[in-house]
Amino acid sequence: MNLKYKLLPFLYIFLFPVILVAQTPKTSTFRLVPLGVLGGIDESNLSAYMLAPKGSNNYICLDAGTIHYGIEKAVTCKSFNVPGNAVLRQYIKGYFISHPHLDHIAGLIINSPEDSTKNIYALNDCIETIKTHYFTWKSWANFADQGETPALKKYHYKVLEPGTETAIENTELKVRAFPLSHSNLTSTAFLVNSNNNYLLYLGDTGPDEIEKSNNMQNLWQAAAPLIKSKKLKAILIEVSFPNEQPDKTLFGHLTPKWLMAEMDKLASFTGTDAIKGLNIVITHLKPPMTSISKIKTQLKAANKLQLNLVYPQQGKALNF
Repeated sequence: MNLKYKLLPFLYIFLFPVILVAQTPKTSTFRLVPLGVLGGIDESNLSAYMLAPKGSNNYICLDAGTIHYGIEKAVTCKSFNVPGNAVLRQYIKGYFISHPHLDHIAGLIINSPEDSTKNIYALNDCIETIKTHYFTWKSWANFADQGETPALKKYHYKVLEPGTETAIENTELKVRAFPLSHSNLTSTAFLVNSNNNYLLYLGDTGPDEIEKSNNMQNLWQAAAPLIKSKKLKAILIEVSFPNEQPDKTLFGHLTPKWLMAEMDKLASFTGTDAIKGLNIVITHLKPPMTSISKIKTQLKAANKLQLNLVYPQQGKALNF
């Protein structure tokens, strides 16, 4: 047998792994570590999500309802291989607060004595509430660099301008903020950019029809081109109540029915083919468990667009 034919099987064995590596696409851009995933009364599991480009430890924290317990849970789940205090002080480079309700900021306030110097990013109204209601010497201590004296200057406020993309210090990320309607106050959606790949996080919000606003429509119009170009990797959006909750007592939240109505609106800008399989991460489900189970059942039944519905678990990392 010709020598070259004898060598072919050996060449195939050695080259095959190389061929596999070369043909394997890079399927994920972001690493998301949920520190808290629920709404409601469980103070150990309230909205907070650490997000970084995959392969980086330079995270931002999207909302901060639960921090310490969530980090410890993530360490237990082996989402981090360093102690919890290192995650808090070294990995989290800044906080993005969607709105100043306690279930979205309590972890930041409580953990402030142990934290390191970093920025708090939010819309102006949210910053003003933090400054005048939380970091005051009557309610806590002023760990920020503005407001009541003495200011301890651990945190620096960064006011975000709606629609303007902002580079995030000490990270590779950029973020653009969009106002949302949340009953009697303004909430925020954060569109996170990592090398022209995107993830969209929404704080608490109600549907445009109930809130009498165009905020969701404006957000979907901005997101639609990114979905059509496959650059938007996931949307994190709340569903707080099952469909049985009356519209008059939604208090600026979504139900499965209203989420899918908003998804239909989004699909009107993208086309149904583009939105099929889009990762929709369901956040802020409110206990009891019977309600949460009902929400999941109702979402599954209403998922005519064939979205990829994802239910995050506290401490368990997700890749998008």
